[in-house]
Amino acid sequence: MSKLAPAQFGFDFSARQTDSITPRVKRIPLPDADVLLFSECFGAEEGARIFDRLLSEIHWKQDYLTFYGRERALPRLTAWYGDRGRNYTYSHISMKPNPWTELLLMIKARVEAASGAEYNSVLLNLYRSGADGVSWHQDNEPELGEGPIIASVSFGATRIFQMRHLTRQDIPRVDISLFDGSLLVMRGSTQSFWQHRIPKTQKAVGARVNLTFRHIHT
Repeated sequence: MSKLAPAQFGFDFSARQTDSITPRVKRIPLPDADVLLFSECFGAEEGARIFDRLLSEIHWKQDYLTFYGRERALPRLTAWYGDRGRNYTYSHISMKPNPWTELLLMIKARVEAASGAEYNSVLLNLYRSGADGVSWHQDNEPELGEGPIIASVSFGATRIFQMRHLTRQDIPRVDISLFDGSLLVMRGSTQSFWQHRIPKTQKAVGARVNLTFRHIHT
């Protein structure tokens, strides 16, 4: 599938906004979706401090998937934090939440204020280099309910976030550059009609931490 030309929908997905006073938001006009991109939810200096703290304070772990009887390490490190009892299962991996930290609660409050939603859990992914990534998937597990709001904030190196429509071949793939401090919010019918991924790359890229806030229903 071809890369979506920014001019096609009148929005430059690769151009970073520089106004650090108020996070600027752009709606990405995709059919069957409701996607918002906040260009700078966290400023550069603040983001650098948060990034360093996330690397050292989070209880990162290596998860594994089983393919044809063989275990394979996920190409990233993960962590799950949230309210007590907000367990989460994806790709046959069951996770029980670590308790919120002061840092995560601060990030959560900023994300909630920007996105206008409340969250009770967060999945963290550490992409150590371009060799790490995540394959095509939807955030549509039963615990997330119908029409979940997924708020994804990034710290560290810029990585490409790709989206593709599940059924319409006439819609080209969408490539979005997620910069340090940016916030991407997917809501409404997005998870029903679109998949997304972080592709691996052979380019030299630094580490990136991504936090996807969500609401787990019990």
